[in-house]
Amino acid sequence: MTNLLLILIGVLLNAGAQLVLKKGMSQIGTVQVDINAILTMILKVSTNLYVWTGLMFYVISFLVWLMVLSRVEVSYAYPFLSIGYIIAAIVGYFYFGESMTLSKVGGIAIICIGVFLLYRS
Repeated sequence: MTNLLLILIGVLLNAGAQLVLKKGMSQIGTVQVDINAILTMILKVSTNLYVWTGLMFYVISFLVWLMVLSRVEVSYAYPFLSIGYIIAAIVGYFYFGESMTLSKVGGIAIICIGVFLLYRS
């Protein structure tokens, strides 16, 4: 049970990192691919609390994931990362106003079934 809890904490931190990075980049805006825009983005990123929070979530997630990999087989642990797709899709829909199509719902259902089958094995 401890291993599953560590896996879920790692997954939640990883998904949380993506979501707060999205929030931060939404505040910063679209970045063009030219040197001046990239330098401006670096300056804005360096002062954005959401981006820093996302980076911290990634660091903690990485440390938790190292603990997971020291305890369980990677073929068991790694597929649980797909739960992050589910979290991102749901939060994206409700918080960021992103689309939720029938295809996305079907994909989420398939992911849920796959993770359930892995957990039972």
